[in-house]
Amino acid sequence: MLRERVVLVRHIPETFTRRGVIGFFKELRGCLDVDRPCLVLDCSQLGQMNRQIVFILLSCLEEAMKRNGDVRLAAVSPQAKAALKATGADILFKFFETTEDAVASFQRPAINLPFRANESFSNESAA
Repeated sequence: MLRERVVLVRHIPETFTRRGVIGFFKELRGCLDVDRPCLVLDCSQLGQMNRQIVFILLSCLEEAMKRNGDVRLAAVSPQAKAALKATGADILFKFFETTEDAVASFQRPAINLPFRANESFSNESAA
């Protein structure tokens, strides 16, 4: 069964002013203030990844995770990906070549596994 999820896409601008960073972060927080937020950040216009942008990405991910959601990155340049790797933040995100691929990654079939109340989950040996 495929359940449709609302996925929001936002483009990260090439550059930020101090005021722009605050406004952008407020906009993103508004997008994340729902149950199970799904947010794709399109990084195609972003050339350099500075500390402010890394902080915004991590803050968005934190807010999404608090609400059982996720943030995925699309079209990240090799330079920006290297900057994320240098901070160790690259392991926290899923990267996609295109925005469409990132959006599609949220649309996965629901897995319905039968649950058996008396089934043991431990790995007991038959010794």
